[in-house]
Amino acid sequence: MTTGSKTTTVFLTTLCALLLTIVGLVQRWPGWAWAALAVLLVAVPTVTFKIAESRRGSFSVDFEEQRTAVPIERREHRLSSVALPSQWADYDFLFSATVRWYPLDPNGHGPVVNPAGLAVEAVLERARALTELRDPDRVSLVEHELGGALSRLCPDRTELLQAMAENVTLTLHAHDRERLDKLAEVRKDKAVWEHQRKYEQSKREYLGEDVLKDTGSAVVWWLAKNEDRVEKTVADLGLLAQLASAANDADVPDRLRAFVPQLVDGRTDAEDVDGPSTVVEREPTATEHFEAFLTSMGFPDGDVRRGMLAKQVADVIRTQGRNETAEEMLRRFEPPARYRSDDEDPSVGGDDAGFESPPGR
Repeated sequence: MTTGSKTTTVFLTTLCALLLTIVGLVQRWPGWAWAALAVLLVAVPTVTFKIAESRRGSFSVDFEEQRTAVPIERREHRLSSVALPSQWADYDFLFSATVRWYPLDPNGHGPVVNPAGLAVEAVLERARALTELRDPDRVSLVEHELGGALSRLCPDRTELLQAMAENVTLTLHAHDRERLDKLAEVRKDKAVWEHQRKYEQSKREYLGEDVLKDTGSAVVWWLAKNEDRVEKTVADLGLLAQLASAANDADVPDRLRAFVPQLVDGRTDAEDVDGPSTVVEREPTATEHFEAFLTSMGFPDGDVRRGMLAKQVADVIRTQGRNETAEEMLRRFEPPARYRSDDEDPSVGGDDAGFESPPGR
């Protein structure tokens, strides 16, 4: 029983005694009643004190002991912007969280330690094991992973306490975030450029190694595109022969010269002027063959399709190492400005000239 309880008990006993005394005087109690009242007033406080002592226990709590009692330990610690490594060198995560712990020996019989330090060490070790395997450009995803991985109480390496983390946040330095954004943009641009380069390379291989490999391949390709125009295909044998010869930087084969009007007409005019003995036959160049092909196809001078088609054929010729012929062809026809750069996609011009990309390429 505390001091306050004892004071209250004595006060109530005294008050009851006064009231009973007044009642006894008014009622003129006999002498034995006054003796019984005196015994009752002494016995009630004594019995009350005994009962309170038995309930409290045999050990008394001294006031000085209460003053010097150890205060309750605060079992949490806030971390802010702790650098943790990522999978990329020099790109650190910034880790912030509230660390909480629970001692495995609450009675304090173990060694004297700093529980906050042990808890922080345990949480950082668990966080680092995860972040050093993650890419820094996935910082939001890693933050949620950490929130789940650190949400459970787990023993530290000393097994003196269990630790966990709450309110986990993960960020990057501002300059690191900018660098990662630039790297992502460069990777995307490179992927687009690689796709365009492979497309152009595939198209050149298709034209040079398949369509324009020789006159026969060119005829088959032309028939496939004009199935219902067999007679026109036969009439265009000379044009196809010139185109295949220009693509391979070679002369028109002798067996196909009769199908090339320019060669036949050129020889006849020379014979009429100078006579058979003075004829000096000059073999037309690949560029002249190609020009004749364009003219017969209905692409007059000034038509932008002449330049577009010339660039595609020049690209095919370059793949076979005949750069001089390719340059001569480009100088002669000079494609429009927007097709002069190798970085532009010539697919539009190729389609206008009648070429199609091979299936599956």
